Amino acid sequence: MAPVPCPYLPSCGRTLSWRDLAAWRDDQGPELYLTCLEYGQQLWLDGLPARALLAVDRALYCDVSPADEAVLAYPLPYRAIGWLVAQPAEGFTGNARVHYQHLADRVRGERAEQKRWRAWAAWAIVRQVRPDLPGDPRHVVTEPTHEEIAAALTRHGIRDEAATWRQAYDA
Repeated sequence: MAPVPCPYLPSCGRTLSWRDLAAWRDDQGPELYLTCLEYGQQLWLDGLPARALLAVDRALYCDVSPADEAVLAYPLPYRAIGWLVAQPAEGFTGNARVHYQHLADRVRGERAEQKRWRAWAAWAIVRQVRPDLPGDPRHVVTEPTHEEIAAALTRHGIRDEAATWRQAYDA
């Protein structure tokens, strides 16, 4: 049985590969954002859910503005992350909750605070849709509250990002 397309990700109508993402290596903006979302959808439909989630993660970390056409058409992919993780899929390897916990605690470089809080926001979504996934007991980290995540997204994210995250969390 073929996978159902994620309703929160676009399809581009052509076959993509990692080369399409590499073409935007020096420009982490809206073009890469949309390409990552499209590639995530393709990987999902190809039965590669873990790789699809990684492509969507890459979109989440792009440097976009709320006025970008790609963001207007496809808001930051918190709903897509929740949808993907909530689906029954054999190909998921690892634990999405631990994945985001580690990302949030280890992000460095340009826009690190924004990326850190986006990872914590994705972590909260995963905890909501898959409460059965345990945290990593060997990775001692202070887990933020929802209020802390919302405040940090307001401070470090783009306009209305905290509201976009809250809507995804409540969906």
